Amino acid sequence: PATDGTTGPQWEVRLEKQNFQLSKWSKDVLNSPDFNPTTGIVREIAVLKGMLFEDNERTTKNVRAKADTLGFKHGKDISPEIACQIREMFTDKEIEEMGLIWITTMHEPIKDSGGDLRLLRAHRGGVGPWLSTSCGYPGYGWFREYGCAVVVSQVVLDPK
Repeated sequence: PATDGTTGPQWEVRLEKQNFQLSKWSKDVLNSPDFNPTTGIVREIAVLKGMLFEDNERTTKNVRAKADTLGFKHGKDISPEIACQIREMFTDKEIEEMGLIWITTMHEPIKDSGGDLRLLRAHRGGVGPWLSTSCGYPGYGWFREYGCAVVVSQVVLDPK
């Protein structure tokens, strides 16, 4: 679906009304001035699965490098709102059927209230579906069952 300008605080309310669990750190990211919503953008998303990387090579830095070699957008070129859209679009069962536990959006990391860099993620497991965060540092290591969302293409819809 096209983005609709939902702000981070509005996402917080919207997701909680749908009974999604939100971690403290995800609320920090949603309420950050660095969470910049967009309007009228439709994105094609790819999920780079952890299994694509050797165990000792599965880091944020290497995931971003792989995205670059494939011509996919990440970092400053994408919005953290993608994680919110993914959380709304996919049930925990569907994420499990993808062979994943988490789908982390590879947006530019945003500092939480403790000063740590965070990336928003759709997270299954525990007590219901979650919007939580992953560590946003370049050397952070990922597991095989984690997926990293990057943007393959995007289209800006004519507002008319």
